[in-house]
Amino acid sequence: MKRLLVAFGLGICPLVTGAMSPEEEIKAKVPAALAILEKWEQESPEKGERKLHIVYWTPKDREPSPKHRERLTAILEDIRDFYAGEMQRIGFGPRTIGLDYSDDGLLNIHLVKGRKDYPAYGPSSGGEIRNESLPTLRAAGIDPGKETVVIFCNMSNWDPAKGRINQNSPYYAGGSHRNGTAWQVDSPILELGSLAKKNPKVRDGQYGHISIGRYNSIFIGGVCHELGHALGLPHNRERPDEREAFGTALMGSGNRTYGEDRRNEGRGSFLTLAHALKLAAHPMFSGSVKRMDQGSTAKIDDLVVEPVGKGFRVTGKVTADPPVHALIGYMDPAGGGDYDATTCTAVPDADGRFVLEANALVPGGNQEFRIVACQVNGASSTYVGSNSPWEIPYSVGPSGEVDLSLHQSSQLLETLIGKVNAKDKDGARRELERLREAGVDGGSLQAASTLVGTLDEQKWVDPLTTDEGELSLTVVKPVEVKVGWGSPVVNRVPDPKALIQAGGKLYARGLYAHAPAVHRWNLGGKWMKIEGDVGLVSAGSQGSCVFVVFADGKQVWRSKKLQGQEVQSYSLDLTGVKELELRVEDAGDGKGSDWGFWLDPVLTR
Repeated sequence: MKRLLVAFGLGICPLVTGAMSPEEEIKAKVPAALAILEKWEQESPEKGERKLHIVYWTPKDREPSPKHRERLTAILEDIRDFYAGEMQRIGFGPRTIGLDYSDDGLLNIHLVKGRKDYPAYGPSSGGEIRNESLPTLRAAGIDPGKETVVIFCNMSNWDPAKGRINQNSPYYAGGSHRNGTAWQVDSPILELGSLAKKNPKVRDGQYGHISIGRYNSIFIGGVCHELGHALGLPHNRERPDEREAFGTALMGSGNRTYGEDRRNEGRGSFLTLAHALKLAAHPMFSGSVKRMDQGSTAKIDDLVVEPVGKGFRVTGKVTADPPVHALIGYMDPAGGGDYDATTCTAVPDADGRFVLEANALVPGGNQEFRIVACQVNGASSTYVGSNSPWEIPYSVGPSGEVDLSLHQSSQLLETLIGKVNAKDKDGARRELERLREAGVDGGSLQAASTLVGTLDEQKWVDPLTTDEGELSLTVVKPVEVKVGWGSPVVNRVPDPKALIQAGGKLYARGLYAHAPAVHRWNLGGKWMKIEGDVGLVSAGSQGSCVFVVFADGKQVWRSKKLQGQEVQSYSLDLTGVKELELRVEDAGDGKGSDWGFWLDPVLTR
């Protein structure tokens, strides 16, 4: 391990390179981050006591589950203590969530009756349930758009005679440092006192034959986990060294291991340093509301990525007002959304310089490194379901060798991309010629040439009259196009990054198809085959899509659910097909970040 010590404010901030144990990482970085935080909080302080607001929602035909206030008070106090204990362990002191109590010593819980009976609601009813809760919250003087709200849904079914339980409830969350909502499920057997019990057994409709303690680990842990999302935390899995030291990361699968240590069944759940750094500045945790309404202003310059052993090092300079106290790097393998992303961390020095060491890489496949900048007012460059402005694609070979060529291509074309985004045709063409003369490789040059071509008026080819034996679908004029966000574009991403990057590969051609999307063509029965790839481009690495092909109204192909850097190929017979339709669906979890793409689709005779 090498250290470069740089003076900062009240102490010394280490720019650390090389491997550290999780304990060494905490010891090296937390004091420096805390110095930045405390300096900000103590200069012209603005104190504020932020609290969770709890809703108990029940369908019209159901009464609240027995002793819900007593049970939920004990559960949320335990979760409060979990966060406080983890923040204390890491070195930030007992910063934690705030709870709102009534005069009787129990939590103030806002009871809401649904407008309809139980059968009318289900897991996708979160928005409807929240809307039904808004009048009650507002009548209590609570602005849901400016607070963190937890909604317990009375949507479980408990049969005590048979010991069976199932739930049909929304169970997800999202939020930031300013507001958030978490949907949970309540049940008569959701009880803190049962967390340590190995008996009796219950049969859960999703998790099978488990102990009452395991049931409560899963569902109390679920409350704690989803609350993390409402506070702005994305998923992250523990690194192998963190697992050995601490157990299971809360925002990974720690929702299923919460409290298992009380039954001597495992290490239990813990909060990663990455997420403790983020929470330390959350207004509810810090007690500071200074400029809390301001969003992220962070910018990164001088970004350099270089391979180091079986990993890579990312350096740069971050600037922001208010300042950044931490940077998080998420190392995310293809597939699985962000559930399997591990983290590395950095604290910037007095000049904003930072070093992120990506050395917990998973061999095999295409992956993505996302940088998140955390500011002292709680603002973050990325929240749940959003994308980092700084994403670095890479792949890892079977033996652990790192391939950064896709990122290097992006760097190589950075000037050209800037001119294309500025719609500077002449400048873009000059830069393209410079790249040709410099001997840039064929794949990057083809992508550059196609990207420059997007500045010209689209020239369409009639698939009914052309003599071509092979035809890119990107030049065939569709009879219908609809996309779920923005406007339809061809051969570029409607994002400043512009390049079509998916599955660790740079594509020169493609059709933008943010879910839900429809592209339809009249082929007149004159083509024999279509083939290509499908996937989400890097701008949509947090989304998930399903791609579907219809021929004359009949479904002929359907992809699996694709997430992150996953790509799937297809090759389909179109003999005699008159109408071709390509659809992209949101995979059933909403259209957020669903930047689907039909990658290099080609028709052949």
